[in-house]
Formats: sequence, structure tokens, C-alpha cells
Amino acid sequence: MIVSSAPFRVSFAGGGSDIASYYRRQAGAVLSCAIAKYSFVIVHNYFNENKYHLKYTRTELADTLEEIAHPLLREALRMHRVEPGIEVASVADIPSGTGLGSSSSFSVALINALYAHSSRFASKDQLADEACKLEIDILKEPIGKQDQYAAAHGGLNFIEFNSNGSVNVQPVVLSSEKMAELESNILLFFTGNQRDTRSVLSTQVQAMETDEEKFRTVERMVQLSYEMRDILMAGDLSAFGEALHRGWMMKRSLTSKITNSAIDEFYEAARAAGAIGGKLAGAGGGGFLVLYCPKDRHAKVRQALSQLKEIEFRFDWSGARIAFAQ
Repeated sequence: MIVSSAPFRVSFAGGGSDIASYYRRQAGAVLSCAIAKYSFVIVHNYFNENKYHLKYTRTELADTLEEIAHPLLREALRMHRVEPGIEVASVADIPSGTGLGSSSSFSVALINALYAHSSRFASKDQLADEACKLEIDILKEPIGKQDQYAAAHGGLNFIEFNSNGSVNVQPVVLSSEKMAELESNILLFFTGNQRDTRSVLSTQVQAMETDEEKFRTVERMVQLSYEMRDILMAGDLSAFGEALHRGWMMKRSLTSKITNSAIDEFYEAARAAGAIGGKLAGAGGGGFLVLYCPKDRHAKVRQALSQLKEIEFRFDWSGARIAFAQ
């Protein structure tokens, strides 16, 4: 039996520049951190050697790969040439569609589990690259590359997306005191809306491809991600919060699907209560509201957002890993 895990992530800046329609024209960059909320995948030899037994939000029992309904499972098993007689189950700490990169965390955890089940090893870059191929090249999902690399590597990273398709992952190094302060001052609130990532991202991609001003907005978001990396490394966390706000103002201008009046009201209430800056996690449209807020203002922000569910978390420093093998 193999138990594999990969963390979810919170993105701070540069989202959208990890999509091919952007980085093929101009290199992209994202600042993000992995959090200790996980996608888990269990792989085990199945009693019936002639069946694929798959358990996620539903249960599948299939004779052939072609009969498998779950696209990621089907194509990952095909990619690894997995024969019948295997059982795959998945669970997660947080539901999909909430802006924390759950789909790519699942892909990375699944691929790692399949490698381990066949007694093979894959590097973190290899896991991320294969997850990108699975989701983007094979399944044609309109997504970028940041989630796969964040899930594979873990930690607080500055990730660059080069025009030739290569990816550079650079850990952002802070003092232990500043890292602890950053970790404790980031708050996550669930807005109650789970969204269709494909729809939101497809609209953003179309905007970048057809509207030069939208492309330039993403370009400014990339520049801001470099600034935010440098701000963090200088230890100026209040300036980080202010930059987070500027980035959200840019991002929300890309399409009308990124935010709505209810989300705007939550965000303004949080700012009025003391949060310095924030944004919606992921592509937007719903999911988690990410806020940077000094600790002495947490109580007022929590009171202002009392109708929302808060998720407490820590940073993850391990990335994709095999938690159990027997």
C-alpha cells in the first residue's frame, strides 16, 4: 500500500502569467506558498486482478481504462501503463473549486503514488512536469503551471515560467522570525462559493489573447510579483500587504468573472477592520479570501467576517511526499 500526499497552495502575485498564452510571449512569474492542507492518494493492489477499483466522490469499478469516467485517474493510469488489479482512493482536506490548486495537488499526489507503487522514484520537478503534461497537454485544461510546481516543491517560492516552457523554482528565504510573522498574519476565509475554474480561466485567457491592455495588466502583475519577492526578502511585511492589495486591484480588472458584489463587500469589510491587503485565492470567482493582517487586528477582522468560515493553516515545507509505503 502507498499513501501519497501533496499540499495545496496560496498564490500571492503573478497569477495568469503561468498560462502558455502569456509566457510564450513574455516570461511569467508567480509568488506563492504551499500550505499544510493536503490531497491524499492511496494506491493498493486490488483483490480482483481483472478490475480497476477507484474511489473518490464516487466509486468506479472498470474492466478497462476506457471505461474509467474520471479523466485525471484514467489518463494517469494510462500514462503509467497500469494494468487492472489496482485500487486507487483519494481524499482531501479542502474541497475542489476553492482556489487552492486542489486539482493539481491531486495530480501530483497521484503521479507520485503510481511511481512509488512500481518502486520508482521521481524528482519534484519531474512530478510537476508530468502533472502539467497530464492536465494541460493531454486533458487540455485551460490552466497554468504554478499549482503543479507549488504542490511538488512545497514552501514559499518565486516561480518563473520561461518562454521555452521551462520552469525555475526559487525558494524565498526569510529569517525564522519574519517567516513566522508572515505565516501568522495570513488569514484564509471561505466565501462560500465554489467556482468553475475552467470558466474563469478560459475568460482570462481569451481576454489576454484579444485585448492588449489586459495582457499589459498581467505584465504589471508579473512586475509586482518581483517587487513582492524583494519586499519579503527585505522583511517589510506591511509593504507586502499593501502590494497584495495593489495586485488584487489589477487582477479584478481582467474580467467580470473574477469577483462579485458579495466578495467585494467581504473584502472591504476586512480592510475597514484592519487587514492591509488581500485577494481571492486562485483564478477568482469564489473560493477563499486571502488576507494579510497584523496580529493585533485579527480579532476585529474575524468579527467583521464572522459569517465566513475561517481555515487555520501552517506553511508546508515538504511538498509532495510518500507518507506510507508497505
